Amino acid sequence: MKLSKLILTEMVIRGRKCIVCAAAEEQKIMELRLEPSDKKNTLNNIYVGQIEKTAANIQAAFVRIGDGINGYLPLEQAKEAIFTSGRKGDSTLRPGDELLVQINREAMKGKLPALTANLNFSGKYLVLTTGNKKIGFSNKLTKEESTLLNKWLEEERNLSEREYGLIVRTNAADASKEDFLYELDLLKKQYQKVAVNGRNRTCFSLLYEAEAFYMAAVRDIYTRDLEEIVTDIPEIHSRIQDYLAEFQPEKQTLLRLYEDKLLPLYKLYNLEGAIEEIQHEKIWLKSGGFLVIQQTEAFVSIDVNSGKYTGKKKAEETYRKINLEAAGEIARQLRLRNLSGIILIDFINMQNPDHQDELFHVLKKHLRKDPVKSRAIDITPLHILEMTRQKIRRPLIEELKDL
Repeated sequence: MKLSKLILTEMVIRGRKCIVCAAAEEQKIMELRLEPSDKKNTLNNIYVGQIEKTAANIQAAFVRIGDGINGYLPLEQAKEAIFTSGRKGDSTLRPGDELLVQINREAMKGKLPALTANLNFSGKYLVLTTGNKKIGFSNKLTKEESTLLNKWLEEERNLSEREYGLIVRTNAADASKEDFLYELDLLKKQYQKVAVNGRNRTCFSLLYEAEAFYMAAVRDIYTRDLEEIVTDIPEIHSRIQDYLAEFQPEKQTLLRLYEDKLLPLYKLYNLEGAIEEIQHEKIWLKSGGFLVIQQTEAFVSIDVNSGKYTGKKKAEETYRKINLEAAGEIARQLRLRNLSGIILIDFINMQNPDHQDELFHVLKKHLRKDPVKSRAIDITPLHILEMTRQKIRRPLIEELKDL
């Protein structure tokens, strides 16, 4: 199993100081997030919003959430809405209605931020949701792990009028019963404060402010394979130390303050190289093949080419080797660049159906490591592999262009 590191540092990118959060596996950067040091994160913020207008043709409502700030609420995301007036969520939305909304996707390409009335409160082990009242489990948990965790939730399952649901996350496999139930209690208190008491707050109130993006990364990273959390920023080190002391005391030894002044942390892990990499469409593979990654308005296109591969075996085996290497690199590039939506991959054509099946399953295996929901769908008659990746944040290239 590859051990991972979480790296948090500050660097100047395009003349602007940014906090950078990177996940690395064996010195290779797998994920990269950055945010200008002077910018405040709004993803997952919860507000008392007001419906300005509804648009039946696109099945959405436009919601004002602050002074001159609007969001886009798909009507399917408003089925279990919590209104300040106390009326039920199955009522038709009308201009002037006040309801609780959460930003669940940042503004992208000039589009408004996407909102949901199905509120989510995330912890390390659990997500509490107001939209779905069921109790569900991450499909990455084994049957034995799910069975044990389900027993710990027996009391919750038997509550007669539970107004929220729970999703048990992959990290829960490593939780003690005490820590698991402690977090459940915290999430329920957060829900009570925001979703219940928030019904009595004035319009445009900020009911819940999202944590710093790097704190969310610390909370969400899969700790079973985590080797180290390293930062060279004393303030961030202190915040993470406080968080771990309260919620994951057994992980405190993983945190390290990097203090080498001669070799900056971002140079040690070549974060400049990773940022440079995502700005190129062409990515070379060790086998001599290469990828061409292009973002269009409608989808992401990835082309796999044999390039300068000089294998001496017959062509079919050559193409199989390049495609299998490409599958792993494509999964990494999707995470690194934060590409999402519809993704079409043109692998090198292979005549052997067994090789095609193998490729499909290898890609699925790599995608399972992605914290963002990703799904390989099928291979078309034209040998194009179709897949999707959930949209949460903007592609990293867009964030770089805005600096």
